[in-house]
Amino acid sequence: MKKNRDTKLVLILLFLGTGFCGFSQNTEIPLWEKVPDAIEAKDYKEEFTYDAAGAINGISKVSEPTLTIFMADAKIANGTSVVICPGGGYHHLSINKEGYKIAQWLNTLGISAFVLKYRMPSDLTMKDKTVGPLQDAQEALRMVRRNAEKWKLDPNKIGIMGFSAGGHLASSLSTKFLEKVYVPVDNTSARPDFSILMYPVISMQGGMTHKGSKTNLLGENPSATLVEKYSNDKQVNATTPKTFIVHATDDKAVPVENSINYYLALKQNKIPVELHLFENGGHGFGLGVEGTNKNWSKACENWLISNEFIPGTLGTK
Repeated sequence: MKKNRDTKLVLILLFLGTGFCGFSQNTEIPLWEKVPDAIEAKDYKEEFTYDAAGAINGISKVSEPTLTIFMADAKIANGTSVVICPGGGYHHLSINKEGYKIAQWLNTLGISAFVLKYRMPSDLTMKDKTVGPLQDAQEALRMVRRNAEKWKLDPNKIGIMGFSAGGHLASSLSTKFLEKVYVPVDNTSARPDFSILMYPVISMQGGMTHKGSKTNLLGENPSATLVEKYSNDKQVNATTPKTFIVHATDDKAVPVENSINYYLALKQNKIPVELHLFENGGHGFGLGVEGTNKNWSKACENWLISNEFIPGTLGTK
């Protein structure tokens, strides 16, 4: 274990002490020197699923959080960056479809992307599983912003993007970036400058939540106070960042009311927000390949242009 910790520390020091020139594209780096409030569980090891070509599709039992770097080509890079939180019900991460492929798409827009492999909430590996993923999201935003100048990124154009349960994490960060869930090394802000939420879990309230996400994050019988705290539509205020939301009306896993209620909360607090509800698409459509949802990425690009996060001309083609 000590050797592994020492290796991680060396990687962090090397990475933070240099630009990206010393690292190949898609380099995966440790998020922490020391994971906060961690419990050592020797038998809790990452498990992977693979596609037909042998590439990783999903990861479960994550206890060692990382960022995988997808830097935009220098010829089109515009300084905007996004931390991506894949979904998976707080049980696993759909890290290819809702992580790596999304990062590659963002790269085509000149946006540098960081895929966050965040910890799965578990009483076996953390003292308080309700805050473990949020700790990782806060530190990921801080790491990107802390090194923005070195990495040629704009510290005022750092977004968070999340899918399904990753959308819950992204909206948790957007409403709880000031919450003291660990002791940071400096006062770098963890506030995203914008959020992109894809068929997100927002509420922990019965009848609306995704039961698996709720149970995995909060436990079998969470208190009413805890349910309210992690129902992120109830936590929106004037400091919540502007948001772009996508959901399919026929989503059977995460009811569309999650996105609608978050939209209404943002609207009530006068936060700029754009909501796209599609007739079909179900749940987990990623970039979208069929049905009415398949053009959401172009709508998102237009939103990013309109809000001056990326340069360009608005269009619908």
